[in-house]
Amino acid sequence: MARCGAVTGSSDELKLQPYMIFSDADWGALRASTPLSLSEEDLQKLRGLNVTLSLDEVAKIYLPLSRLLNLYVGASQDLYRASDTFLGKLPAKVPFVIGIAGSVAVGKSTTSRVLQTVLARWPNHPQVDLVTTDGFLYPNAVLSERGLMERKGFPESYDRRRLLQFLAEVKSGQPEVMAPIYSHLTYDVLPDKETVVRQPDILIVEGLTVLQSASLDDERPLFVSDYFDFSIYVDAEVEYIRDWYVERFFTLRETAFRDPRSYFQRYSELSDEDAMSTATDIWVRINEKNLVENIRPTRERADLILIKEADHSVSEVRLRRL
Repeated sequence: MARCGAVTGSSDELKLQPYMIFSDADWGALRASTPLSLSEEDLQKLRGLNVTLSLDEVAKIYLPLSRLLNLYVGASQDLYRASDTFLGKLPAKVPFVIGIAGSVAVGKSTTSRVLQTVLARWPNHPQVDLVTTDGFLYPNAVLSERGLMERKGFPESYDRRRLLQFLAEVKSGQPEVMAPIYSHLTYDVLPDKETVVRQPDILIVEGLTVLQSASLDDERPLFVSDYFDFSIYVDAEVEYIRDWYVERFFTLRETAFRDPRSYFQRYSELSDEDAMSTATDIWVRINEKNLVENIRPTRERADLILIKEADHSVSEVRLRRL
């Protein structure tokens, strides 16, 4: 059952709230008979670094969400068929596009991978592709030339024109659309490396600022989210996300940073004290600034908000009213 207990205000004010608010238990009840087809082994492969996620939470949060999206996809498919019939065209296969936004270290990637997996278990949309907007960052050489290396992940560090072109081609039903690939090891876009998107039933687009509005200076402003059929924002208190970022930094110091090819290899030999100082400085100076100025202000543009607690569990789901 929807509730408004988490929102204060008069009854008239509550009626104006754009979201219906569900506790995790109330949301879980909407799963209906959706089967849990994931195993613990499957989930182990989907979890992000230092992200806690149980099969119980998949059943409680992601299965109801997959059921909702399955209904949306079915309705969208019917709408496209109706439109093509009206226009006298053969039905075209146009992917249903889902955007997933949120801060660095909030768990967007895990959310995206789990959602991709559970959605692919539905028979009417078995092909679900996932693309991250990291590949649409300008290469480091360009960012350095423009003085933007310290603002990597901020809206201006993305090749928005290329991202918009990619989404336009996907939504126009192009048989093959290319997307650039990013390496977190080398901290750069891979030259001459691309992934091919071939008319999936569903395309998930995950990124920090995918709900960002266009600049008012643009002659013909377009939003990346103009191409989304549904959007999700993964949210948590800033201090929780900071702690997750620092924890992840410590884990990477002992793992990926030790790879000689790693852009961050210099951090692998830091002492605990220096690692804490470095991680906190990077968080405050770059990631928290981006979150507060650019990412969180887009939260209310999402169709659905997942609110997480300190242990990464989702405690509340907010679904925009139609």
